[in-house]
Amino acid sequence: MVLAAALFCVALAMLPSHTVTVAVMSIDLGSEWMKMAIVKPGVPMEIVLNKESRRKTPTVVCLKENERLFGDSALGMSVKNPKTVFRHLQSILGKKYKNPQVALYQKQFPEHQLQEDPVRGTVYFKNSGELQFTPEELLGMMLNYSRGLAQDFAEQSIKDAVITVPAFFNQAERRAVLLAAQMAGLKVLQLINDNTAVALNYGVFRRKDIDNTAKNIMFYDMGSGSTTATIVTYQTVKTKESGIQPQLQIRGVGFDRGLGGFEMDLRLRDHLAKLFNEQKKSKKDVRENHRAMAKLLKEAQRLKTVLSANVDFMAQVEGLMDDIDFKAKVTRTEFEELCADLFKRVPGPVEDALSAAEMKLEEIEQVILVGGSTRVRKVQDVLLRAVGKEELGKNINADEAAAMGAVYQAAGLSKAFKVKPFLVRDAAVFPIQVEFNRETEEEGVKTVKYNKRILFQRMAPYPQRKVITFNRYNNDFAFDINYGDLSFLSQSDLSMFGSVNLTTVKLSGVGSSFQRHVDAESKGIKAHFNMDESGVLLLDRVESVFETIVEEKEEESTLTKLGNTISTLFGGGSPEPAQNITEPVQDEEEVPPESGKEEKDEDQKEEGLKEKPNDSEKSLGEEKSQEKKEEAGSKTNAKEEKGGEKSGPTEAEKEVEKTVKPQKKTKISEDITVELIVNDISDPTTDDITSSQKKLQDLTDRDLAKQEREKTLNSLEAFIFETQDKLYQDDYQLVVSEEEKEQISAKLSEASEWMDEDGYTATTKQLRERLSQLKSLCKDMFFRVEERRKWPDRLAALDSMLNTSSFFLRSAKLIPEDDQIFTEVELNMLEKVINETTTWKNETMAEQEKRSPKERPILLSKDIEAKLALLDREVNYLLNKAKFAKPKAKPKTNNSTSSDKSSKTKSTDEETVIPPTEESTDAKTEKPEEAQPGGTVPPEEAVLRDSSSQTHPTEETATTGPAEMAQTENRIEDEL
Repeated sequence: MVLAAALFCVALAMLPSHTVTVAVMSIDLGSEWMKMAIVKPGVPMEIVLNKESRRKTPTVVCLKENERLFGDSALGMSVKNPKTVFRHLQSILGKKYKNPQVALYQKQFPEHQLQEDPVRGTVYFKNSGELQFTPEELLGMMLNYSRGLAQDFAEQSIKDAVITVPAFFNQAERRAVLLAAQMAGLKVLQLINDNTAVALNYGVFRRKDIDNTAKNIMFYDMGSGSTTATIVTYQTVKTKESGIQPQLQIRGVGFDRGLGGFEMDLRLRDHLAKLFNEQKKSKKDVRENHRAMAKLLKEAQRLKTVLSANVDFMAQVEGLMDDIDFKAKVTRTEFEELCADLFKRVPGPVEDALSAAEMKLEEIEQVILVGGSTRVRKVQDVLLRAVGKEELGKNINADEAAAMGAVYQAAGLSKAFKVKPFLVRDAAVFPIQVEFNRETEEEGVKTVKYNKRILFQRMAPYPQRKVITFNRYNNDFAFDINYGDLSFLSQSDLSMFGSVNLTTVKLSGVGSSFQRHVDAESKGIKAHFNMDESGVLLLDRVESVFETIVEEKEEESTLTKLGNTISTLFGGGSPEPAQNITEPVQDEEEVPPESGKEEKDEDQKEEGLKEKPNDSEKSLGEEKSQEKKEEAGSKTNAKEEKGGEKSGPTEAEKEVEKTVKPQKKTKISEDITVELIVNDISDPTTDDITSSQKKLQDLTDRDLAKQEREKTLNSLEAFIFETQDKLYQDDYQLVVSEEEKEQISAKLSEASEWMDEDGYTATTKQLRERLSQLKSLCKDMFFRVEERRKWPDRLAALDSMLNTSSFFLRSAKLIPEDDQIFTEVELNMLEKVINETTTWKNETMAEQEKRSPKERPILLSKDIEAKLALLDREVNYLLNKAKFAKPKAKPKTNNSTSSDKSSKTKSTDEETVIPPTEESTDAKTEKPEEAQPGGTVPPEEAVLRDSSSQTHPTEETATTGPAEMAQTENRIEDEL
């Protein structure tokens, strides 16, 4: 039974699973390019190729009247119709209309009409007609397109993804990306900072180089829209679950939101426009022509790349404006002068990262370049001087590192894959604090005091949970969640940052909770916060906590406990069910408020902040618990006083001790109703999200219908042209009559004329009907040609099988009767099949030769394949029987020693051959008997058996299953 169960479990494990898809993907969402990677069974980590077989795709979407274009196709439309092309959407995600970043975007892309959302205060694009799209909707289109590419590459559906975002994205921007993914129908496993994804990719492939000695690496990432410098510490740590594992910790981050390759492109574009105007080939100003400026931007991007390797280059654009060609020489020196102020900002992120990490350059072992814009020669020169290193690291793929690191994280978060652990401790770039007002009364005078508590410090690790306790509140109140000290940001960054006020939290039900627990001691109002893996701050719950004292039951004896257990098993349960709302009290250590505040001692008693490490942090073994747990109750009462009297207690004292029962403190918590008022960017309503999802789905359905129509149209065109050509090929002229040829040709010509007139406006259904009619008309002709093409190979295979089978039959009949392993019935059956197949072949071929090639053939390839299968089955049946047949005993040679005789005779006597019976045939078919060791002894060493142990095949052996016969193939072939 145990063996059967084990075999069943193994078989069950080998069955394919069709319940869920296991592939996951990552999307490195850049300002200009996006890269996708997948992990699926059999494909560990692979970059997704797009339809043009490129490893990166432009983050561009084009919205024409009747279709959408993405990637390179959309980028090509930017030159023809720039008003329909949308790109660089990251910069306006989570921004209000009045944000300076929106004005800058409008200046960079003047062809677009940006308008203000009257409800949320954000921006949306006014498209032709009544259509309008928000940046989240456009980004959702891109995410859905990227998922389509990944699904085509993985050949299965994908729903789970990890998406990269810049490390400097604030709460509103992160929520905007999650909203776009929700509109696209993607399940986001995590928003991972792009610098963290790069660091993870670097560490995964250098796992062996990481030890318990901390190594500090700086990653300098200059992309198209921004620049980020990140300091990462690698070292091994000990965990409870996995033992010693490598870990990366983000120590410091510096960034410049406006420093990137796109700003260099824009300056080169403006320079080329200036050169064209100076040539005075046209009276118009090229800067007022959107199409011409789009052409110059494309040329400027190519020019920037070339000047990184060459000192000068000739820029040229054909038909720039009014059919006027443009050509001008640009040197690297001119380019560096145009961007001189940008190059001065290159060291800024490095200094900010060092400041945030509180480190010096000497502590950094290596500076590694990431991002496409770091290929600019001047950027490398300035950075090399700033960091003071001999060289800059270029040992990772600057374009794909983030996508590969993110997909490794996706595999680790998915339950379908098991990856080697690599611990990641990300850091919050912006501090977050809680602010509230409290009324105080001194000498009859009421005053309102402002208080704040730091919830997450700058560069605080996450994911992490924290709890803040409000004491001395017994009525409903409110508090604010805001960003902390942002003085490290420049004035321009601060102006583009958005609102520093995140959320106002209004609590209701506080007073009623106190009224319900008058006899209990209040332990304050506790607000539980969680910064999740995506860096998004959530308020999990708010609860009112009370502490009360209950009597603890006396310690029961072992016999009493045993009796209670037995009575419970036989129907006697606990008289009172346990209450879920109570649990042992844990006294919390309160973190004192900031130093330098007034009434410091009082504040320490009133409010406190404690940290609760997340489950993932507990596994790291790094964070020390910030809570002191102690039990109050019976244990303290049970301690004896050392300084008391030595004499025994009196009778009265004994009576008092009996009446006093041990006591225990318990905690009672009650949830408080929470109302959240978002102060930065309000989330859209459920109806708005549903409407956006429907809008995107309608566009997707329209695109799919258009693709299906184009596919059917191409199939119809191809069928018409290919069939017209085939009618004049020798193979087809042989099998088609003149009448049939004229009929097919006429229908094809009619369809071709219909295609020219009405075909390109016809519906998909009409195109399918036309194609189906033509295929039905040509079906017989195609069948005759296909059959004649299959005959040579099929007939040659049949002849070969007949020859092999005949030779096998003749050889089997030559085996001596004493050694014969095949029955007469088996050999007669094989001979019958050979003869019937030969007769069928000769008669059918003779009949086919009498028929005209223009008639339906009587010799069919499927019939030949059936005869082949029958012959193959009969021969394999006999071969399998011969493979596992046991050799019969033969007289041994005279040159054996006496010791050999005795030992071999003994082994032979122990060997017994049981003839098969009809009753045992089915069992042997399912589980063939393995060959005995004696079955492998060569004939010349075989030992003579007793007559009682020698058996001969009988007629019953003809019923032996093919599985048992499958064991004698090697043996019989040697004898033959």
